[in-house]
Amino acid sequence: MSRSLQYWKSRRARSRLPRVRNHSTSDKTTISNIVCFKAGMARAFILDDSNSSTKGSEVMKASTVLEVPKTECYGARVYRRDENTGYLIPSYEVYSEEAAKRAGIKKVVSGKKLEDIQKDNNTAEISALMVAYPDTTNSEQNKRVRFESRLIGNSNDEKIKFIHDNIGKEIKSSDIFTEGEHIDITSITKGKGWQGVIKRGGVRRNNHKATNKVRHGGPLGAFTPGKVLYTIPRAGQQGYNYRTEQNKRILKIATNQETKSINPKSGFKNYGLVRNDFLVVQGSVGGPSKRMVRIKKAIRHNSKKTTKPKLTWIG
Repeated sequence: MSRSLQYWKSRRARSRLPRVRNHSTSDKTTISNIVCFKAGMARAFILDDSNSSTKGSEVMKASTVLEVPKTECYGARVYRRDENTGYLIPSYEVYSEEAAKRAGIKKVVSGKKLEDIQKDNNTAEISALMVAYPDTTNSEQNKRVRFESRLIGNSNDEKIKFIHDNIGKEIKSSDIFTEGEHIDITSITKGKGWQGVIKRGGVRRNNHKATNKVRHGGPLGAFTPGKVLYTIPRAGQQGYNYRTEQNKRILKIATNQETKSINPKSGFKNYGLVRNDFLVVQGSVGGPSKRMVRIKKAIRHNSKKTTKPKLTWIG
């Protein structure tokens, strides 16, 4: 895969937790994203419900299995809008002390309560503070994953009620997403280390009459001004970048009691057996197995009607 000029600079991701910058809108009040782990790929046979030539017939779709670890809400973060810049600024946080201790927060500083959010007139946005426990999966990661998930909905009163009902409780993927829904998946691609201009930039090898070298780059630009543009292919880090794939369809949402239907006899390659709730998503997902991904509500999907796919076999 050659370097795309759409992404600059091409550098390693700063954190193993993929970042989420944009959020969708929804009439239903819920959190916008959760954390999963990539287990592997599977084959899904479904009845084609698209407007193609194979409509109504059984087709095979390549799909990816994402395992959802135990996820809990331990607090909320309130944002206010800056009058000068218009940016969102964190105002204060609200915690459940028992859930915060389970999340690894030793000392809870904020003395605010949920009733204070209702009285606050400067509240612009509310985010749920979530924690995932990867030790329940085969991802070989034991450290808790704390992340923030923006609440989407119509009013702040509904968001406060959502926090009040779910703080300190486990949140399932089926409470957020539905089968047939389109989602956006943010992941970190496979890291390939330091690569040269041929592999990283996708340029061809030099002519044998040009120089004594074959796999080095060509000219770096004009002599004056003495500047190398970013469009010139250079050697450097390849892979391990943040990437977001949009409009991935959910084929199945299953609980931990249905793992026998998806697990191979020897487990997924380089992952093992799926033991928790899982999702089956149509298509591929960036990154190797055991890589952490974040799934969120689709931002640019035009279809307002969600049709549940008719699965005939998966494995």
